[in-house]
Amino acid sequence: MASVEIVDVRKSYGDQKVIHGVSIPISDGEFVALVGPSGCGKSTLLRMIAGLEEISGGDIRIGDKVVNGLPPKDRDIAMVFQNYALYPHKTVAENMGFALKLRKTPKAEIDARVKRAAEILDLLPYLKRYPRQLSGGQRQRVAMGRAIVRAPQVFLFDEPLSNLDAKLRVQMRAEIKELHQRLKTTTIYVTHDQVEAMTMADKIVVLHDGIVEQMGSPLELYDRPANLFVAGFIGSPAMNMFKGTIRAGDPPWFEMTDGTRLPLARVPAGYDGREAVYGIRPEHLTLGGALAPLVTVIEPTGAETQVIARFAGEKITGVFRERVAVKPGEPIAMSPELSLVHLFDAKTGSRIV
Repeated sequence: MASVEIVDVRKSYGDQKVIHGVSIPISDGEFVALVGPSGCGKSTLLRMIAGLEEISGGDIRIGDKVVNGLPPKDRDIAMVFQNYALYPHKTVAENMGFALKLRKTPKAEIDARVKRAAEILDLLPYLKRYPRQLSGGQRQRVAMGRAIVRAPQVFLFDEPLSNLDAKLRVQMRAEIKELHQRLKTTTIYVTHDQVEAMTMADKIVVLHDGIVEQMGSPLELYDRPANLFVAGFIGSPAMNMFKGTIRAGDPPWFEMTDGTRLPLARVPAGYDGREAVYGIRPEHLTLGGALAPLVTVIEPTGAETQVIARFAGEKITGVFRERVAVKPGEPIAMSPELSLVHLFDAKTGSRIV
């Protein structure tokens, strides 16, 4: 195992810059998720760590060694790809042990390592099968087993669950997290799914257009997003956001562009009369109160009910644990939990409070 340090790393394709001086410290044994929308640079960054893409500037250190010029085979990493990348003509055991065979590792050691990995991943009954005889989840576990037998310093995962159905993704999330807790190997995990990142990672790095918007623990990003982009990206359903002006008064309020008032707990110093964005997460709205948006869609999920409504010309989404006895077209009384309201500067997008 080893720490990984990404220091002012840049990547350009000719005149097109795609990574703009990214720096990320990753501790030994830490599970870090790189998240962001398509085209944000997360997979490119992972491929540079793996040695599959050249670095245009900066340094990548694995342990105490700068690996910028090292080929992938000398970096002591193992990568799990989105498409499994298994050899169809080899059995599960042969796929898992192939990298060791190339290294001319003794057969007895290969067999022992493959068996140990198969035990960890519950693959012992499938060692003599071929990939075509396996389900998608089993194939993904074989790809993970192939990485485990190499006993690398760092695991790299490139959207490994995106080809699986929803139920299997949830199961594999738990298996990957349990695997990390057991092996304690430094892990870097790329995904566009912020729920995967929130449930699995020790630290999340949010990327956007080749820069780091924010990094921290999942709950740090959820509770105190640094800017509008992170606020809108982390959390499902997405945070409700309304443009307007902060007004000091007794009590203070937030005035939307059409004059509608939203309650505030307090006005940050120097922000009276300033334009801002008012944010409240759907799960931080409660039933009852002065707001009365008109319901457009009700989505019961069993444990919760998601309500989508129209409010002052804007869409507002609420998630409630209680049963909701309203129909589309009817008003629903709701109010924000004032201690959980977020305010962002309208010009810079940065967090105010």
